[in-house]
Amino acid sequence: MREKVLETIKKYNMIENGEKVVLAVSGGPDSICMLDILNDIKNDETIDINFEIVVAHVNHMIRKEAEEDEKYVKKYCEEKQIEFYSKSIDVQKMANNNKIGVEEAGRKARYDFFDEILERTNAQKIAIAHNKNDKVETVLMHILRGSGINGLKGIEAKREKYIRPLIECERNEIEEYCDNKKLQPRIDKTNFENEYTRNKVRNLLIPYIQKEFNPNLINTIDRLSNLVAEEENYMDKQVETAYKEMLISEKEKEIQLDLKRFNIQEKVIKSRIILYTITRLFGNSQGIEKIHIEDIIKLCSNNIGNKYLTPNKNIKILIKNHKIYFMSQL
Repeated sequence: MREKVLETIKKYNMIENGEKVVLAVSGGPDSICMLDILNDIKNDETIDINFEIVVAHVNHMIRKEAEEDEKYVKKYCEEKQIEFYSKSIDVQKMANNNKIGVEEAGRKARYDFFDEILERTNAQKIAIAHNKNDKVETVLMHILRGSGINGLKGIEAKREKYIRPLIECERNEIEEYCDNKKLQPRIDKTNFENEYTRNKVRNLLIPYIQKEFNPNLINTIDRLSNLVAEEENYMDKQVETAYKEMLISEKEKEIQLDLKRFNIQEKVIKSRIILYTITRLFGNSQGIEKIHIEDIIKLCSNNIGNKYLTPNKNIKILIKNHKIYFMSQL
């Protein structure tokens, strides 16, 4: 198991010499396994990666066992002399105040805290304990929601500052490791309640498909995900090249593209150029749906000056003087 994690780290160049990594540790089997293995790798002088680790733990204040979870992680870190940070956040209250779901509020609370610890400790990476099963669950959830091809990538092994050392390990391997090392991880009983979509996919859909259609479903979907990721990476490079060729001007609040160069592209490239440009302007393409992309392509193909669209309140797309203007209205 340790060797598999080490191979994953090297394969994706997750950790470089001299880096400090913030480990997101809830105390469950996945995160405590990741912590134990990374601490073991860090202390092994025969391994040619030198790095430091610190642990960040969030108490969501939802489950009555949450305080015991925190004590468990803190005790492990004290015994191993690992820097430990924790924060209690009333996630239910946060969800109510912001009119969002509890899952979304919990995710935001966690990642905000991880970012805070990253800055406070001058770390370079944040390690999240997602495993291969989590990745497959995510792919299936995206399929059920009608995701585009990009959604079939699932959870990426490495994305910017986030790394996932356990992404090539299956859940049963992780549980076996915890048993063998007598780690006695904390078990979140809500994982067995089928209230949320992910739990339904994990507890109902996947076991049904494994029983009735494909017992090797996890590895099958994982292979699909990896193939999609390879092709998406290639497409991303093509889009970046096309974008540079049609770029006229790029400012903080406005990007101008050459209308003629845009219109000669295949539709699949046009769609991706739109999303790529909006992401460069805002940092993401949230709120831009398929219907908006179709409308923007149609607007551009009509080639009539001084026509514009506002897919949402933040952005305006204007056609003028043979140019496409992507304008921030924030």
